[in-house]
Amino acid sequence: MTDTALSQTAPALSQREMTLRGFILGALITIVFTASNVYLGLKIGLTVASSIPAAVISMSVLRAMGGSTILENNMVQTQASAAGTLSCVFVSLPCMIMIGYWQHFPYLETTLLTMAGGMTGVLFTVPLRRAMVTNSDLPYPEGVAAAEILKAGSESGSPESLRALLTGGLLSALVTFATGGLRLLADGAALTATWSGAIFRASTGFSLALLGAGYLVGIAGGLAMLIGTLIAWDVAVPILSVRLPNPGHLAAGDFATQLWAHKVRFLGAGTIAISAIWTLALLARPVAAGIRDMMHAHGSDGEDGRMRDLTPRTLLLLTGLCLAILFVLFVAFQYPFAHGGAIVTAALAAVAFCALFGFLVAAACGYMAGIVGSSSSPLSGIAIIAIVLVASFMLVLEPLGVLPTEMSANGRHLSVAFALYILSAIVASSAISNDNLQDLKTGQLVGASPWRQQVALLVGCVSGAIVIPPVLELLYQAYGFVGAMPHAGMNPDHALPAPQPALLTTIAIGIFQHQLDWTMILIGIALGVVLIIADLGLRRIGGALPPLAVGIGLYLPPAVSVTLAIGAIIGWACSRGARQAEGGVATMLASGFIVGESLTGVLLAGVAGATGRDDTLAILSPDATTLPSVLGFLVFAAICAWFGHRIRKA
Repeated sequence: MTDTALSQTAPALSQREMTLRGFILGALITIVFTASNVYLGLKIGLTVASSIPAAVISMSVLRAMGGSTILENNMVQTQASAAGTLSCVFVSLPCMIMIGYWQHFPYLETTLLTMAGGMTGVLFTVPLRRAMVTNSDLPYPEGVAAAEILKAGSESGSPESLRALLTGGLLSALVTFATGGLRLLADGAALTATWSGAIFRASTGFSLALLGAGYLVGIAGGLAMLIGTLIAWDVAVPILSVRLPNPGHLAAGDFATQLWAHKVRFLGAGTIAISAIWTLALLARPVAAGIRDMMHAHGSDGEDGRMRDLTPRTLLLLTGLCLAILFVLFVAFQYPFAHGGAIVTAALAAVAFCALFGFLVAAACGYMAGIVGSSSSPLSGIAIIAIVLVASFMLVLEPLGVLPTEMSANGRHLSVAFALYILSAIVASSAISNDNLQDLKTGQLVGASPWRQQVALLVGCVSGAIVIPPVLELLYQAYGFVGAMPHAGMNPDHALPAPQPALLTTIAIGIFQHQLDWTMILIGIALGVVLIIADLGLRRIGGALPPLAVGIGLYLPPAVSVTLAIGAIIGWACSRGARQAEGGVATMLASGFIVGESLTGVLLAGVAGATGRDDTLAILSPDATTLPSVLGFLVFAAICAWFGHRIRKA
């Protein structure tokens, strides 16, 4: 949209925009979506942007209070979506638990690290707004959808969309309670078969959150993830099961799972890494344009304020403050085991790395979100590249005497912890930059003031950082993570998979101890090159095979990828190949599925944490497996049919 068109359609700036009640409502919504996204991320490795449901909730509440405006609603959803997106630190912070460095999530340390990292993500992308939003043809699907909802809500209240969100949320909450609470329904099914020594395994989940996420991801991403799963479980695992011994004499299904966890996921890591590097290379021109705009920006493009960003002086002061906080945290991290000038030098090197790499990643994530939306943007691939670069950076600095010598002792355990600690700041920055250009696009379409939105984004980082540590601690104490249980006697089958933290931990340890299985990573890189070439060819004829999505399908549990693919296929088939407009009834139902399951999961975690048992509400014994499996399948199939009918009807 041109500046002229914007000035013609934008609401008058006399409408109130930043209000105290708006900030309070944004903070309350923050609690809901931050908690749900942390749970969803630790369970399936994915989160979904909260802009759309946050906008609907804001419109409903503020209209009931009276005197609401489209700009005020936009400010609430901006704050809430930023805080919800910051929950993507679930990718890195649990790594500190998994390596045994932390026994719990220290509140102040976790809050400050998340807050400072997230705020740098806002500040790094402010100079890129003109190049990537105002003067760009990037579609920003979720930003446009949120704007359409805000416009509809300001006129008619969008009651149908709100009903769809509540219906999906209630249905998903009931199914999740029956699954995770009452244990009346199974959460998935798996079938294992062997042929001439080769093991094949097929799995699917019955999660409504995954069903909704698959619809939002779309057919290209869903099928790409399904292809990744087929490569992993119908090609890689069978080949490895024939070639490698089974010294523990594990059952076929358990041996296949072990091969996938310790071998095939590195194949996915290589595919994701090369695909993300390829994407970053494609971003060189828009990143350069953003830097040029930053150098020529002087704070304002007009007296009406619709194009004004935070001033360069404010940006520099806030960036300096955030980097200073990171510096203090990095020094404090080293102080218990090292002293002297080395800890200062190491902290300065870490801050410099966060600043330089963080800005590049901010541009990359913002650009990718502009193409595919925040929900489908491959933050995991960025995190893999980041940990490889951080660990390599530290290995280069080590012989130069920049790092404390204590880090090299005990198998470089402290080096691993410090690298993952730095990674957490980078992930927080990347997550926010992945979201805020989307929000600024929404603001542009409804006539919001960019600098006010940027303030709301910074406030969202603060409110999100306050909420994230207790949610992480609650989920850890209630469920534990795979390979890291807080209490003896807990059932490891109910632990949260936390796929990304497990993968990043393995990569970091492997790099520092020179034990990383580079063979599988290199094969994954070669596979990624083939996929990139295939994707380029398909795009010439109107198709697509996103290589990053294939890589994600390789390393996520098959029940996750298959269920996502089911949601994508239902959405494509029932809409006859034409996706429904974002923000419509089906989109709100899908969002409701995600929110309902995630929030119920957090509530069940609270019950487990309070009672010390994760089966407190179970009405069936653990030995009863047939009935829950049959009921789970029937309920899931019925809801899939109903969801498809609603999509077709819409």
